[in-house]
Amino acid sequence: MKILHTSDWHLGHVLYGHDRTDEQQKMLDQMVEIAKETKPDLFLVSGDVYHTVDPKPAVQKMFNKTIATLCKDCPEMTIVLTAGNHDSGTKHEIFKTPWEALNVYMVGKFDKDNLDTHIIEIPGKGFVIALPYTNDRFLPEDIYQQLIDLVNQKNKDNLPVVFSAHTAISGVDFTGHEEVSGKRVGGVDVVDIGSIGIGYDYLALGHIHRPQFVHTGKHNVRYSGSPMAVSFDEAYPHSVTIVDIPAHNAVLTDDNFTIVEINNPRPLVTLPNPEDTTEFGPWNDVHAQYESLPTDEKAYIRLNIIDLENIPSNAYDKAVEQAKDMDYIFCHINAKRRTIDHGSGSQQQMTVEEFQATDPWNVVKMFATDTHNALFNEQEMQPLFEEVLDKLKIKED
Repeated sequence: MKILHTSDWHLGHVLYGHDRTDEQQKMLDQMVEIAKETKPDLFLVSGDVYHTVDPKPAVQKMFNKTIATLCKDCPEMTIVLTAGNHDSGTKHEIFKTPWEALNVYMVGKFDKDNLDTHIIEIPGKGFVIALPYTNDRFLPEDIYQQLIDLVNQKNKDNLPVVFSAHTAISGVDFTGHEEVSGKRVGGVDVVDIGSIGIGYDYLALGHIHRPQFVHTGKHNVRYSGSPMAVSFDEAYPHSVTIVDIPAHNAVLTDDNFTIVEINNPRPLVTLPNPEDTTEFGPWNDVHAQYESLPTDEKAYIRLNIIDLENIPSNAYDKAVEQAKDMDYIFCHINAKRRTIDHGSGSQQQMTVEEFQATDPWNVVKMFATDTHNALFNEQEMQPLFEEVLDKLKIKED
């Protein structure tokens, strides 16, 4: 069974107020061309089709038109799309019945009373276990293994088994994501790969935007990653994954995978170093670099600036004005102060974006250190803090 695995399209995403419909349409057009050229048996989207639970009608129309084109151009291909944490599971399934007439399966909500709805058979080719994003607190224990065992009962011809899930696996590279901690990444609880169960041939993952294999010793677990950068910190190639599974229980190697890069006509560029978005520079140097960019290219621009005291008051306006003379869209000045000396200790420098991505408990510890709080007892306070934080997360979910 040949699979085109993709995820995290985030259709409708707006970058610092700038509409990205044109880029997203070009990305979807590339998806169609890749499917026509590679002729997969399965076109699989592992969650986060949309960026918000209430996408605009024009965005939904763009999505529907693309799926309809895929159905027309690749009539033998099965299409499976699961909802991610950014999607509305209910809205995902509104047109479920008519889509199935076109061999398109929209799986938006977990149905504990009818697990068969999460198992899609591709006649003569294999089986897909399609699990939409569901908070782990609301999933039955061992649900992953239950679904795999259920497929094994149906799999009389020993066909390949693909499991699609939208989750965060511990130990992978979360670069580009906000709200990264030991427990949660991008609002999703982190789970251990061992909890997924055994018996699948390929685990197609969504949620983490950096394309990568999850190392299990079998080379059969992969994040396809987002086909288009959603944040400036996603400074890495974006792609889709083509997987060719020769048989059930086959050992997969690099030869079974083809990574096809997606070209973004307007990439996200951070200065002073587009390759390392953690690097900062003084205003004069970074702005000079910005002014010297090639005028015949397109990009969104973010400037990483250190030493706030030396940034002119009209810095943002100057950066916006500069973009008008080129084909760039200026988005943001990401600024941070230099280290402030506090005698025996020093206050850690941190941007707003870094602060948002920092584990809450680490923020508490930094505050206690910077204020020399003599009452701070990490061993006693951390369990209490984590308990309150967990209650807040449950309420938020």
